[in-house]
Amino acid sequence: MQIRYELGAYQSQIQKGLLKLREDQVPQRVWDRDHTLWKPEPREITNRLGWLDIPKRIRNSVPRIQSLVDDMREEGYTDALLLGMGGSSLAPELFSLIFGGPSSPLSLEVLDSTDPQAVRKHRARLNPHRTLFIVATKSGSTVETLSFFKYFYNWTREVLGAAQAGKHFLGITDPGSGLIEMGEQAGFRDIFLNDPNIGGRYSALSFFGLVPAGLAGVDIKKLLSSAREMMDDCSRKADPENHPGAKLGNTLGILAKHGRDKVTFSTQPAVASFPNWIEQLLAESIGKEGKGILPVVDEPLAKPEFYREDRVFVHLAVGQESTAPSLLASLQDAGHPVIEIKIEDIYDLGGQFYLWEFATAVAGYHLGINPFNQPNVESAKIRAKEMVEAYEKEGALPEGKTSPFTWESVTTFIEKHRQEGSYLAIQAFIPPTEANRESLNTFRVRLRDTFKLATTFEFGPRFLHSTGQLHKGDAGKGLFIQLTSQSEEDIPVPKKIGSSASSISFGRLKHAQALGDARALRDAGRSLIRFSLGNNPKRRLDQFLDRQ
Repeated sequence: MQIRYELGAYQSQIQKGLLKLREDQVPQRVWDRDHTLWKPEPREITNRLGWLDIPKRIRNSVPRIQSLVDDMREEGYTDALLLGMGGSSLAPELFSLIFGGPSSPLSLEVLDSTDPQAVRKHRARLNPHRTLFIVATKSGSTVETLSFFKYFYNWTREVLGAAQAGKHFLGITDPGSGLIEMGEQAGFRDIFLNDPNIGGRYSALSFFGLVPAGLAGVDIKKLLSSAREMMDDCSRKADPENHPGAKLGNTLGILAKHGRDKVTFSTQPAVASFPNWIEQLLAESIGKEGKGILPVVDEPLAKPEFYREDRVFVHLAVGQESTAPSLLASLQDAGHPVIEIKIEDIYDLGGQFYLWEFATAVAGYHLGINPFNQPNVESAKIRAKEMVEAYEKEGALPEGKTSPFTWESVTTFIEKHRQEGSYLAIQAFIPPTEANRESLNTFRVRLRDTFKLATTFEFGPRFLHSTGQLHKGDAGKGLFIQLTSQSEEDIPVPKKIGSSASSISFGRLKHAQALGDARALRDAGRSLIRFSLGNNPKRRLDQFLDRQ
């Protein structure tokens, strides 16, 4: 791995930061699990550092994962569907997209959307006789994950019978989780109990990442070898100048303190999904206490005139002959900080997981926050729960105030609320299809080019478990554009396994989550505008773009 830093006018400040890391013995204190590096109290720090040596400890479990993969092959399974959210789903999605292919033991896909169309798509393509469902939740109480589980378990039971359904399910959770009892009741073929001292967004190299990785065809030993090498490079004894994790974290933290807090990623196609994993790690870890580092993912690079002085650009390249985009050089010449990371092959992503985890911990030190908790994530959950309870009591959800979806409405909203350091966040509670993604990406680029503001875009409710923390916990400069749609054909969420009784549907749950997040954002003093795109959001988006 090679990392090239082009920091321009910020070089002296970055160097001062490295000296501070050395004086405060930061790498050593991270390894010592010294909570005072971040906060006076150890709560949600000392019990969240299990990721530090997991590349070494998890190797003993590789044969167990390989045995599962072999059993799947022998029993004729062809597909795996991971049911999870946030830290339980992002690494598996990455492994599927980057490593998956025709030779993989199973075709792995991820369901992390409560949109009925997304749920229906997976049911339509899967044959329960040949499908393994992976129920992944650290707490065992994640409402979306449990809703997915109950729905697909009941479907599998209807097709295969109660005696056979359970062996098509696998659990990944923490000791003491409620999923353990549910899994035993349903007859799960196995439950992997993860190290409880690893937070979800730091769990890529634990069972949450490696079990799906093995099923997708990843050589786990090779991946862990890369991670172990990076772990050794990030040892307690390494000087910060020669410590990859400390040096990257120092750079990100110091730049953020000087207003360069929009970390904008570009990659080669082979690793295009890797920044989606970094997005949660950075946003949920650093976005709190009125501070934050905003990851900007999938926003195409543009000429320097489309950017303000709040960006730092990170490019990830693969292979010895790889070169960075020419636009990156022009951005560097214009004074923007640029970080270029080159890895030899995709298995070096094992080291990249570890590098970014350590860097995030060090950036948190510079910003004076705890990078291991998520104090604002619960606010949206609480508000959504209130909406669901209101629905169960009254039989209807409030529609909530929406505005006409016109360019004038969007422009008026942005011009009224924008300030120095603002960013635009598109929150799309619509079907997560590729067609919708393309239209939304066109929308975000037009916003970026028109207002010269950083843009982010994510489907809901998925983002509630990642960037949702940053949205409510940072300095409050986000401008939020919420897009919702109605489902023509809804799907009931079972109350429990083995029963068709239902008190809410997936569509209404998604609507409750959108309303709950809107209320949580407004409670936090954020600027929000909502638009309803009806029952054909793709057509409505395209009409909007054509008229702009």
